[in-house]
Amino acid sequence: MVLFPFIPQRLPGSGREEQGGSQWYSREHGQLPLILIPSRPMHELLSLTHAADNFHIEVYSHLYSFSFEPNANWTRQFPGQEEIQRYLVDVAHKYQLYKCIRFNTSVAEARWDEDAHKWCLTISRLGGKDAEFGSTYTVNAEFLVSAVGQLNVPKSPNIEGLDDFRGKVMHSARWDWDYDLRGKKIGIIGTGATATQIIPEVVQPSSSLVVFQRTPAWVLPRHDAPISKIMQWIYKYIPFVRKRYRARLMDLRESAFDAAFDTKSSAHASVTSISRQHMLTQLGGKVNASLREQLTPDYPFSCKRITLSDDLYPTMTQGKVFLETRQILSIGEKGVTVGGRVEHELDLLILATGFHTTEFMVPMKVTGGHGRSLDSVWSKGASAYLGMTVKDMPNFAMLYGPNTNLAYNSLILQIEAQSLYINTLISEVLAAKHCGESLRLEPKEEVVTKYNHDIQSRLSVSTYADPRCTSWFKNDAGLITNNWCDSAIMYQKRVCFVDWSDYHILGTAAANVRQKGETRWKRVVEETWISDTKMGVVFGVTLSSFALALLLYKLSDR
Repeated sequence: MVLFPFIPQRLPGSGREEQGGSQWYSREHGQLPLILIPSRPMHELLSLTHAADNFHIEVYSHLYSFSFEPNANWTRQFPGQEEIQRYLVDVAHKYQLYKCIRFNTSVAEARWDEDAHKWCLTISRLGGKDAEFGSTYTVNAEFLVSAVGQLNVPKSPNIEGLDDFRGKVMHSARWDWDYDLRGKKIGIIGTGATATQIIPEVVQPSSSLVVFQRTPAWVLPRHDAPISKIMQWIYKYIPFVRKRYRARLMDLRESAFDAAFDTKSSAHASVTSISRQHMLTQLGGKVNASLREQLTPDYPFSCKRITLSDDLYPTMTQGKVFLETRQILSIGEKGVTVGGRVEHELDLLILATGFHTTEFMVPMKVTGGHGRSLDSVWSKGASAYLGMTVKDMPNFAMLYGPNTNLAYNSLILQIEAQSLYINTLISEVLAAKHCGESLRLEPKEEVVTKYNHDIQSRLSVSTYADPRCTSWFKNDAGLITNNWCDSAIMYQKRVCFVDWSDYHILGTAAANVRQKGETRWKRVVEETWISDTKMGVVFGVTLSSFALALLLYKLSDR
């Protein structure tokens, strides 16, 4: 049994163990039993847990889809919440994932059984009729995969009196869809990527909006636009055009790596200039001089998460919007008090304050080999081999684990590549079980240490390590635990094979796996591999050859 506990971020899905409960495809062994376990109720999963109906992601729609399940019908360059939901639900139905989902459940604890070579999991029922039969139950699995990711447990600000506020408090990731925003005095704490998307939406029905800003964000134009019906038709019936378009988007985002990573690069200077010009264009004139000064960061571009928006700056100029840059002193029954003892009375306080990003597996308790807890393994900061496998955690892997975040491209690219790697590990474990044997896989400590030393050495000179800003990319000690140190393509190439010598391999099937040396598979190539010029030449030669052949045929027919 393969078990996937996860806390959904923007994806629907998941469930628990039962023989034949659901299946997962293996290249070598066909259908494998699979269980998915979410931590949210079904209605919350299907509403995506984010704030506004018009919430738009910061990744192009044609990159925000699986390579094996393209969507020719995206209606915008950057899709909204409802459109993403429809796509994901359709994929879940097509691949029959719903039959394996156990809604209203979460993994409270996972413990490795050394004798049985299995994970024993304690599953909590979170409510509904299922809870009437007991609050918990146990599940055994040969392999455990965490799809919790990096952005799952909301983080509230440590501000005195937050619990005393008598109005409504909502975290951006736990939105109350029943709350009526019309005519409300709204405050929002935070000016990061999520706040940037919420602010233009909630200001419309509100009577007033106070934006509490600690540090401003670098903002680039999104250039969102509808995709015409004609182009949707072309993408659907001429797949080559769609594939070429996706490849160009991939090239564009990959080209942003230097801008995001290296402050000394010309690309970084260029993008910084574009961001400044974007502000000047939308907040021009002397009347906005003070606002421009307040919204200009004093740290390098990409030190924090890159933000895209076409409507944030115009929103900030509205008369009912107030940008508050003074320090928040406390929160009382009626509102928020800032420096100078000024109190902003509010009906609703939105917390766009992010997530507990560097803890990864919280609040689950995970105990691996030799009785060692994951907390003790990660006492100096989270790390994993290739961002997936962890020392002292046998038959365990992570999707979107430590040092796999991309600050410039679609995470779907990372997750697909990881899925193929993890699938290879799982296939061997379940193949051994099928033959009545056992297999225990765990990355070697020296391999994990060297890998993480290499990527931390690279990250230490990156924009993310700049001491002038704090971000969710790094923990309190300054260790960058979240971001990848290179391009998405380089990561894909690094994880398109399993070197079995990287692992401690134990169990009765160990010898068969060790002798394989390496298991390789073909990388999914997303980028363009032939230039437009070469393609034009090839097309021209092909057309000319066809025309010549047709001419010769007609001449010979005379």
